[in-house]
Formats: sequence, C-alpha cells, structure tokens
Amino acid sequence: MLETGGLLIWPLMICSLLALAIVLERTWVLFIQANRIAPRGLAQGLLRQLQQNPQLQQDLAQGRARTWLNEVAQDSPLGAVLASGLKQVAHGREQSKESIQEAAAHLVHELERFLNMLGTLASITPLLGLLGTVVGMIDVFAQLMLEGTGDARLLAGGISKALVTTAFGLGVAIPALLFHRFFIRRVGDLVVRMEQEAIHLLDELYPAKIANTRGDM
Repeated sequence: MLETGGLLIWPLMICSLLALAIVLERTWVLFIQANRIAPRGLAQGLLRQLQQNPQLQQDLAQGRARTWLNEVAQDSPLGAVLASGLKQVAHGREQSKESIQEAAAHLVHELERFLNMLGTLASITPLLGLLGTVVGMIDVFAQLMLEGTGDARLLAGGISKALVTTAFGLGVAIPALLFHRFFIRRVGDLVVRMEQEAIHLLDELYPAKIANTRGDM
C-alpha cells in the first residue's frame, strides 16, 4: 500500500500514527486513571473529616484551613475542584459554587485535551485520501492519452492504485471519529460524577454545618 499509494500516503500514515497515539493516551487518562481523576465518595469523605474535627470546621469557616485544603487539592483533580469551593466557604454558598464551576471548567478543558485534534484528523484524512485518488486518476488519464486504451490491465492497475489513498484515509477516519465521540461521552460522564460530588458537598455544608459554625462565632 505504501508503494502504490503515492506521495499522499505518507501524510495519511502520519495522521494514523497521531490518531493512534491520541487514542492510547486518552484511554489511559479517561478510563484507567478515572478513579484518580474523580474518586467516588470524595465529598462524603471530606464531610466526615469536618464532622469529626470541630476545630477544622472553625478554621475552614474563618479561612484558616489552608494546609488541609492544599492536601485535598493535591489528592486528585476532583479534590482540587472541591477545595476551590471550600476555600470560599466563609463567603457563602454562591461564591463557593462559582469557584467550583471555574475550577471544573479548567478540569474539563484538561480532560478534553487532544480531542479536538482527534476530531480534526477524522475530518481531514478522508479529504487527503480523496485528493490522492484524484491525483492518481489524473495520472491514469494522462497515461491513457499517451498509450491509448489497448491494455486494460494498465487502466485497472492505475485505478486500483488511485483508490488506495481513499481506502487508507477512510480506514483512519472511521476509527478516529468513533473514538472521538466515545471520548467526548466519557468526559461528559466524568463531569456528571464531579457535579454530583460538588452538589452533595454544597448541600451538606449549607445552610447547616459551616453556616452554623460561622453563626456561633
């Protein structure tokens, strides 16, 4: 295929290698390391720590729990999102919610890394393949003009050679498109999980626990 595809087979080969690298990297991040990104029950664990440590509640309400919040943020990406909301506890629920949304938007951007490139590869490879076919067909007709149509094998071989790039381009584009949609859906699932954790955290913190702690002080 490399021998018969012409010059445009090489850009298609590069695109296929890039697509494969992105698929492997995103599979590792979004599936194998999913629990590290968004650990299940993290919000419940943080609330349990606050319930068991009244002094920690007071420090958090007064904005003095920097060390604990830094540990939470370093634990996982979801921990960093929740910690950003906990840092604003002293300023009320809305401020905490806004901080969580800003941190979550940044995390979603990180989760979607390289997915735009994968989508671009899925779009451009069929066009490269079609271009290769058009160039190949031009060569076929140029040979026919010089040698005539006496040799049918020349015509069939030239058309077969021209179609190689289209087949290769589609062979790259179809899996790339499927994986792109699949990864986008996976990112959406992880975002829903993080939203549930954040909502659970805010619902438990307000208006009872931390709000009451602030009122007592």
